[in-house]
Amino acid sequence: MNFFGKRVLFLGAHPDDIELGCGGLLHHIAKQTDVLCVTLSDNQKNPDLHNVVDEHLRSMAILGVPRESIVLGPFTTRIFPDARQEILEYFLKLRKDFKPDLIFVHSNKDVHQDHLTMTDEALRAYRGITVLGFDVVRSSYGFFPHFIVEMSEEDVNKKIEALSQYETYRDRYYFNAELTRSIMVRHGALAECPFAEGFDILRIVGKFEK
Repeated sequence: MNFFGKRVLFLGAHPDDIELGCGGLLHHIAKQTDVLCVTLSDNQKNPDLHNVVDEHLRSMAILGVPRESIVLGPFTTRIFPDARQEILEYFLKLRKDFKPDLIFVHSNKDVHQDHLTMTDEALRAYRGITVLGFDVVRSSYGFFPHFIVEMSEEDVNKKIEALSQYETYRDRYYFNAELTRSIMVRHGALAECPFAEGFDILRIVGKFEK
């Protein structure tokens, strides 16, 4: 798929989700693509997570995403299922305002209630648009990538550097640099290239044309 000239919308439930799921891809395309990164909850109701917003902004800056392309939504962590209609309406407004050509959201193999809820509502809000699912390894079960994007070693290193900004999560196993690299090596092996990020296909909309 050619990302050049597309308007690409990245949707995550919480700060860190987008970087974990597709930080390499973001770095790969951010300078030549119109991207918008929307995180639905800022996690600020948890007193242990007061630094994650600043960490998220620093992380995104390393990936090449400018501050004006980063949005933090108004929803409360862990109770997204209670706000389905509000999330749908929020997504519909994003569709009208940003007019995306391509959507990245959580895999539908993700068991986290917030992740799964927003994926369901994204599929409703963005009918007629390609939607691809990214993997957050901690909460995905049965994920297998059928859409694979080759990454450079620089993309891998920038993803690792971006995730290192999350001092709040420095002891979490899924922020381990070796794990991040190994996942991208594994996805690369599926595409017979050194490194890649992989996504599941929730909807592909295309056409044959000359």
